[in-house]
Amino acid sequence: MPLIIEGGRVPTRWAEKKRSGAVVAIDRYIKRRECVSIALINNMPDAALEDTELQFFNLLDIASGDVPVLIKLCSLTGVPRTERGQRHLNDFYFGLDELWNNRFNGVIVTGTEPRQPDLRQELYWAHLTNVLDWAERNTASTVLSCLAAHAGVLHSDGIRRHRLPDKQFGVFESAKTSEHLLTRQAPPLVRFPHSRWNEVQENALTACGYEVLTKSYQAGVDVFVKQKKKSLFVHFQGHPEYKAETLLKEYRRDIKRFLRGERDTYPTMPQGYFDESAVKVLAEFQRTALSDRREEHLASFPEGLEKTLQNTWQSSATCIYRNWLQYVLAKKAEESAFAPVTGSYGPIERKRSAVL
Repeated sequence: MPLIIEGGRVPTRWAEKKRSGAVVAIDRYIKRRECVSIALINNMPDAALEDTELQFFNLLDIASGDVPVLIKLCSLTGVPRTERGQRHLNDFYFGLDELWNNRFNGVIVTGTEPRQPDLRQELYWAHLTNVLDWAERNTASTVLSCLAAHAGVLHSDGIRRHRLPDKQFGVFESAKTSEHLLTRQAPPLVRFPHSRWNEVQENALTACGYEVLTKSYQAGVDVFVKQKKKSLFVHFQGHPEYKAETLLKEYRRDIKRFLRGERDTYPTMPQGYFDESAVKVLAEFQRTALSDRREEHLASFPEGLEKTLQNTWQSSATCIYRNWLQYVLAKKAEESAFAPVTGSYGPIERKRSAVL
């Protein structure tokens, strides 16, 4: 069943991908009460803003199955934007007032690129914490991705993130460490991409009541959860939503920053991602770039690598997000099971069967 983008604000790339028949006005397609309504608060930098939309749309589209999912795109005040990025937000996104004035069953909050060592010094911090506090009281479940996960545990439990000696970059295998409804039917080992310079540590999380669902020997804690008031908060240190080529784009971007002198060290190649032939050609490019550090070398960056890439984590991502949508749907059904309905003799109770 296709995703439904509320407000008629369908991003161009998604509309082009789905063609004409898959983007339908909500009033002609389905009643709101039959949908799982999700607010997607996309805070990614301008260079990744539209890619991130597509990544989450694709994942939710695959994971939803027969569950109709209504999405409203929202933006967070205080995230730095270029003129082009702000124009995209103006065309397709809503402000945070839409959260306060509407009801959503769930919310997904993405990360962004940090500019301050202490997240509480970021310009958007007060707006983000308002969203987190609102989500605790007004949603069945909240998904926090990468930096948003770090911000969430810092705000609610004072858990600080720790700087890593090198970027945690690549596709890592994680083991299930807890039986939970979100990992139901998932295999014992799941794979997810990671791309981060910081981590929150397991001992700090468990001491504050978080349940770790998956963790990696190499990458540390992967997925962890905690009930916060009304909402089940689901935290991803990794990026299950990534497409096959996303890490390649990030690697090339980091190389560009090195060649331009914006970072001191040549970026580490993502682990568990490229095949043997790709590793060889990229290592040769690295030798050339290190011997003669000039941005012009980027013109000879190896082509065609995206054809060798495989999304080895899609089944894991789909499984967890399908379970998440089913959880949100079940919670919605519980809330409406005895919803008051005004009849000719006053309010009556109407029982609906839960959808599991």
